[in-house]
Amino acid sequence: MNKTEKRNYFKSIVGSDLSNTSKMPCVSFNLSARHCITGSKLVNVKGSVCEGCYAMKGFYRVYGWIDKMTPKTEKIDNPLWTEAMVWLINNQLHNKDKNFFRWHDSGDLQSVEHLEKIAEVCRQTPSVKHWLPTREDKIVANWRKQYKQPFNLAIRKSVHMIDGKLPKVGLSSSVHKESKAQGTECKAYNQKGQCLDCRLCWNTKVQNISYKYH
Repeated sequence: MNKTEKRNYFKSIVGSDLSNTSKMPCVSFNLSARHCITGSKLVNVKGSVCEGCYAMKGFYRVYGWIDKMTPKTEKIDNPLWTEAMVWLINNQLHNKDKNFFRWHDSGDLQSVEHLEKIAEVCRQTPSVKHWLPTREDKIVANWRKQYKQPFNLAIRKSVHMIDGKLPKVGLSSSVHKESKAQGTECKAYNQKGQCLDCRLCWNTKVQNISYKYH
């Protein structure tokens, strides 16, 4: 197969090409927010970060992306999913920072097996720094009992509530509205919603990143 044929083949395995979101300095990958395990409950909780979820409205709904992304969750079980993701990351189309990658600009972890597949993608792309925000604490905890975390993967626990308390241990991210930013404040709010040259979310020495509610 030539490169175009390979791309189409691997895209069919994972369900799409990599995402090219305007905010991110790098490409990313998404799943449908319909399949968020914890997020689907929090979306109905007043004051939660998931209330009024951006991935269930606006651009995602107008252009039908919620429905288009829905089949991607089942594709995770494909035995070639990891190989396909590695190839797509190593052969990115977009003019983005190829040294960084963000998991799930929408959607979240589905299982321990899913997280281990992501970890294996990280192991096979050692020159790339990966950032994975997640609300699935139990999945991460159970995975860590069985597997070793790759050096180039930053897993950040997403605090469920706006102005909520930070976890006592581990990396995290939070949203502040009434309170002051806890830890390091995200710069995007003052940069027209873009990361630009900031890469703090991938930095494992930064314990918490706090995003201003908007």
